[in-house]
Amino acid sequence: MSSSDSDSSSSYGGDYKNFWQITRERLLHEMLRSAKAGNSKSNWKVLIMDNFTVKIMSSSCKRSDIAQEGVSLEENINRRRQPLPSMNAIYFIQPTKENVIMFLSDMSGKSPLYREAFVFFSSPISRELFSHIKKDSSVLTRIGALSEMNLEYFAIDSQGFITGNERALEELFVDEEDTCKGHACLNVMASRIATVFASLREFPFVRYRAAKSLDVTTMTTFRDLIPTKLAARVWDCLIQYKQKTEHFPQTETCELLILDRSIDQIAPIIHEWTYDAMCHDHLNMEGNKYVQEVLSKAGGPPEKKDVLLEGHDPVWLELRHAHIADASERLHKKMTNFVSKNKAAKIQHGSRYGGELSTRDLQQMVQALPQYSEQIDKLSLHVEIADKINRIIRELGLRELGQLEQDLVFGDAGMTDVIKFLTTKEDATRENKLRLLMILAAIYPEKFEGEKGQNIVKLARLPQDDMNAVNNMRLLGGASETNKSSTSAFSLKFDIHEKKRAARKDRTGAEETTWQLSRFYPMIEELIDKLNKGELSKDEYPCMNDPSPTFHGTSQSTPMHQAPAPHSMRSRRTSARPRNSDDGYSSDSVLRHASSDFKKMGQRIFVFIVGGATRSELRVCHKLTSKLQREVILGSSSLDDPPQFITKLKLLTANELSLDDLQI
Repeated sequence: MSSSDSDSSSSYGGDYKNFWQITRERLLHEMLRSAKAGNSKSNWKVLIMDNFTVKIMSSSCKRSDIAQEGVSLEENINRRRQPLPSMNAIYFIQPTKENVIMFLSDMSGKSPLYREAFVFFSSPISRELFSHIKKDSSVLTRIGALSEMNLEYFAIDSQGFITGNERALEELFVDEEDTCKGHACLNVMASRIATVFASLREFPFVRYRAAKSLDVTTMTTFRDLIPTKLAARVWDCLIQYKQKTEHFPQTETCELLILDRSIDQIAPIIHEWTYDAMCHDHLNMEGNKYVQEVLSKAGGPPEKKDVLLEGHDPVWLELRHAHIADASERLHKKMTNFVSKNKAAKIQHGSRYGGELSTRDLQQMVQALPQYSEQIDKLSLHVEIADKINRIIRELGLRELGQLEQDLVFGDAGMTDVIKFLTTKEDATRENKLRLLMILAAIYPEKFEGEKGQNIVKLARLPQDDMNAVNNMRLLGGASETNKSSTSAFSLKFDIHEKKRAARKDRTGAEETTWQLSRFYPMIEELIDKLNKGELSKDEYPCMNDPSPTFHGTSQSTPMHQAPAPHSMRSRRTSARPRNSDDGYSSDSVLRHASSDFKKMGQRIFVFIVGGATRSELRVCHKLTSKLQREVILGSSSLDDPPQFITKLKLLTANELSLDDLQI
């Protein structure tokens, strides 16, 4: 059995490639291109995938990319397919018994479906299934390749991936622990995480959050041991790759930190004010798909058009991590620059419009100036989105709510302020009141015990299933850094006067405070920074590899894996936005600049969060990559926006309800 090999992770094809680029090139070049027979460009192939691998492929590659590698048809292995005996087939499938049986059925006998089969398994195949394939002599002569791609993750971003364990929160943190489901979930998750390192040819130091008990009388639960158990399983998988996979590193090349959702209960529910997060939080998007209304060319009612907010849109790439106020300002400048630099646009603007351009104005300009349609289309899309978000902020009173949320987190507000908000803002939406109470429960869990909890329910006027989400915050609190020092066995009788409690340290003077409501930061930012400096506690975050003491920060001045010293953050940010490309239309220039940022990188840092990651945490990984000069990659069981996270949290004590019943 051969195993598919790629070049060094840091020098794929001679230049440094980031995580997403390596994933994409392995699928397109190592798999699809290697199955090319001869040099004939007309030799088209069929690509056959299962329900899981089709998602892997679509997360990294566009259909046009796949077609360029000679694939004329994509098929599902589970469906009846038309025989194409003159064509070769590429199978990209999981190594399951069902898939192997289906493959053998396709290629055995006197009339196989395809001329020759190139088989690529997404993860290691068992000896039993491999022997089963070898026994069929009629199939063996028709196999052009039989390889293990070891690629079972979904690339959701240039620096992010998920394992697709969407029910991980329910299966691992549920109120009545089901250890059978929990162990099965962790086994699948570990196997898929390990393929990230097999795919990138990286061998990590594996660190994890250790179980924490408040005192010696507290029993450690399955939930407390999730990172520990996952780290052990990932380690076992990595050792298998190290022993059996050709060209797999024999010494450590990067760092992996395994956490779970209890490390930061607030990040998934607080209102995040960046462009990306607000789009997904407030615009009812399906994944990255946004439905835009465009003017009908025939003069009829507006037409609906699906657009993807992703890495192929250079305006999105530039603005996604910007504060919504900053993004709005920059969009206005782009439009002003475009009109001033393009004479025809200036004439059109001056003759027909006055003042600032609206989305409708932009769409009419597209029709009047077709030669500028691409540029104006992109600006029109993002001007429309930013306008819609700013309108929602005003209508829902999100600025006042956001200020209260952040004041709670940093200890500048307490129970009195929440009560005042609930009594004076009766028009606040059900979801916003729920999220506020969930933040309160994460910081002051004792406020929701017994009668006090019932009083808050009455004040907020929330239905019981919403309060399930608030009460279920306790299931994520076992190892919370805030609860560790703050939870008391006894609650004060007059807790309205209790001293305010902070869940985050304020970073006075930090660059993040430039924009209002941008004080909040996810906990992983501190953890990654400490990991990079070698200051992460070896007691709280042990290492499976048991490396040398310097790794644990005994010498803070020379931490292990130190990257070249970066420029200051301010100067880097200024230079990262080319002065001569304010229009931001050229995806080539944006992507070229992005890849150049990786040319002098230190060793990679991987952070995996069990139970769902957030867009704020993904943003932090991009930010720290520039700051630390090390590519920081975020992995998780899923990527959840607040509505999805709240729905999943309700399921922890609502086993009989469906996801549809629980939508907020």
